[in-house]
Amino acid sequence: MVPREQAEEAIVADSNGKEEEVGVMGVSAGEHGADFHHGGGGKFSMKNLLWHGGSVWDAWFSCASNQVAQVLLTLPYSFSQLGMLSGVLLQLFYGFMGSWTAYLISVLYVEYRSRKEKEGVSFKNHVIQWFEVLDGLLGPYWKAAGLAFNCTFLLFGSVIQLIACASNIYYINDRLDKRTWTYIFGACCATTVFIPSFHNYRIWSFLGLGMTTYTAWYLAIAALLNGQAEGITHTGPTKLVLYFTGATNILYTFGGHAVTVEIMHAMWKPAKFKYIYLLATLYVFTLTLPSASAMYWAFGDELLTHSNAFSLLPKTGWRDAAVILMLIHQFITFGFACTPLYFVWEKVIGMHDTKSICLRALARLPIVVPIWFLAIIFPFFGPINSAVGALLVSFTVYIIPALAHILTYRTASARMNAAEKPPFFLPSWTGMFVLNMFIVVWVLVVGFGLGGWASMVNFIRQIDTFGLFAKCYQCPKPAPALAQSPVPLPHH
Repeated sequence: MVPREQAEEAIVADSNGKEEEVGVMGVSAGEHGADFHHGGGGKFSMKNLLWHGGSVWDAWFSCASNQVAQVLLTLPYSFSQLGMLSGVLLQLFYGFMGSWTAYLISVLYVEYRSRKEKEGVSFKNHVIQWFEVLDGLLGPYWKAAGLAFNCTFLLFGSVIQLIACASNIYYINDRLDKRTWTYIFGACCATTVFIPSFHNYRIWSFLGLGMTTYTAWYLAIAALLNGQAEGITHTGPTKLVLYFTGATNILYTFGGHAVTVEIMHAMWKPAKFKYIYLLATLYVFTLTLPSASAMYWAFGDELLTHSNAFSLLPKTGWRDAAVILMLIHQFITFGFACTPLYFVWEKVIGMHDTKSICLRALARLPIVVPIWFLAIIFPFFGPINSAVGALLVSFTVYIIPALAHILTYRTASARMNAAEKPPFFLPSWTGMFVLNMFIVVWVLVVGFGLGGWASMVNFIRQIDTFGLFAKCYQCPKPAPALAQSPVPLPHH
């Protein structure tokens, strides 16, 4: 058996000189079929450069790009609910908490993978997913819980991207209402069925992060140049419902690692994932904190009725560029959220090992239809983020990984034979368990309990105000028509 440190670095070559990635515990794909394609080995081609991603940098771009999609536009709205101080502190708090639970997920993946490799299990043409990790480590009940929460979260995560697309394009072209734009972008986003796996998001992840970086700094600079309007007020927080709704939206912001296992599995060296999510989060802070703070400083309480930050900024070429870039990025993020759902559906219908891209794309289409329909029913940009965060992200991203880690390593033998030992900054197993229990209790009480109550109250208010299937959520009301002049009497 290759030593652990060497196993993370080792690449072996077959008789044709083609590089073949070793498994997590140092067993080559040639021996046990662990399928980590290196995109054609050392041979350079444009296809490999743009299409076959599996490096540490690819994973970093995927994590950072996936975190800061449309939620960038709702964070100023959350700051108006929370106030400046709470907004900044909760971003830092949930950012580091999310990085820790992403680390736990990566540890559990490596543990599951290493156990299966010792048993000689082949993952050729099979993408490992979070519910399979839970099944292998803790049994079928945990598999069912992981599958239910993860799939529902990813489903609504995709719904949110469609709503965001319609909301954003409306600020460039308001000749069509937001519901009609949702129909159009639903058809556009359906083309993600042709992207086979996270290996193939290399160029998209890179471009996506560039797009959100531009948008974030546009928001910050445009808000500062706009300045504070006369009589602007900053009264938040004023109500518990608004406070916990805003807090839960931030919990959702840093809960984008429902796709962590799939991103890890796409890496050539998945054991190197450990700290990637933390590094991605640190970069995300440079985008979210300045943009949300500047927007709240400039517009204050006005943001309470404008959940999309674009709606308050003047129409300029810079704003239109930001809108277009965010639209492209939301298409990418839709693919990120949907791809794990595609994998689950393929496994259910027995198409997961099919090599034909066209056949797999056709099989995936039924997943897009309910997403499209839900985006039309609940077009509440902003409030839906908080509801999803409280009811789904709290379990999927925080509670289940923390509990699963505790239970996986509850015995002395499991800790002794662990594939990954505790990190250097928290070398005690007891310390890890205490931290994990704190996360479980905090998120259960504050995120799911108080956040769920506040988010659902706010969500129901949106339904009462705008109704289901709202044609144009939070659109400006048309100016009253001028009184028509009397119709002249006909001449006789």
